Amino acid sequence: MAKHDDTMETSSPCAKGSQVIYAWARDAPPLALPEGVGFQVGGKSPIQYLVLQVHYAVIDKFEDGSTDNSGIFLHYTERPLSKLAGVILLGTGGAIPPKRTEHMDTMCKIKEKKTIHPFAYRTHTHSLGKVVSGYKVRANDDKIDDWTLLGKRDPLTPQMFYPVMNNETIETGDMLAARCTMESNRDDWTMIGATNKDEMCNFYLMYWVDKTTPLEMKYCFTPGPPYYSWKTEPLLNNIPDKSASILDD
Repeated sequence: MAKHDDTMETSSPCAKGSQVIYAWARDAPPLALPEGVGFQVGGKSPIQYLVLQVHYAVIDKFEDGSTDNSGIFLHYTERPLSKLAGVILLGTGGAIPPKRTEHMDTMCKIKEKKTIHPFAYRTHTHSLGKVVSGYKVRANDDKIDDWTLLGKRDPLTPQMFYPVMNNETIETGDMLAARCTMESNRDDWTMIGATNKDEMCNFYLMYWVDKTTPLEMKYCFTPGPPYYSWKTEPLLNNIPDKSASILDD
C-alpha cells in the first residue's frame, strides 16, 4: 500500500467496498468485544472476504530477503448473534502547512433509522498527530450545540480500540464529529496520503446494533484544511475548540 521509494506505486488491497473492522498498532493490548457482540462475516452479510494488511515503519531488515511472521488470531462462532458490530471511520483530506499547528475537522449526520451503541474508539495519525478527539453532536431547539465526548487520545500512544468515554446511544439525526490536531516542524507542506511522509487523520468508532444490521455508512470524510473546518458549518454552535485540541482540559 505505502510506496517504499519513487519507483513503486501505491495501490489498494481491494478494488471496492472495503471497510475496516479491526486495526492494531504500537504494541497496544488485544481487543475483546462485549459479551454477545460480533461481526457478521460471510453468508448474506456484506463482508465476504477478510484481508490482512501489515504496515512496517522500518523495512531495513528485509532488504536482504529476510522474512518474519505477522498475523492476528480471530475468534468466531457459527451461532447467530442478535448484536452485530460495525465500525465507522471519520477522517479528512487536506494539507498541513510547514511550521504550523493545524486542526483537521470532520462531521457527518446519521441519516439511517437505527440506534447504534458505541463501545470503543481508536485514533490514528502518522508522526505529526498530537490529539485526536471524537464526539456525538445533537441538536437542542434547532441549535446543534450538544457535544458528547466519545474519545480523545494521543495518537502516538499504543493504537487500539479503547472503551468510549461516554456510551450514550447515537440516534437518527445525530452527528459524529472528529478533530485531529497536527503539529508540523517540517519545512514543506504535508499532504494526507498513504506513505510515512504523508499524514492521516482518522477516528474509528466501533459500535453494535440490536436485531438489525450495522450502518450502511462506513466512512465520514471531509476535504479538510484549508477547505473545511467545524467553523464552516453555519448551524454548529458551542464548538469545543480548546478541549478538542488538548489532552488535559
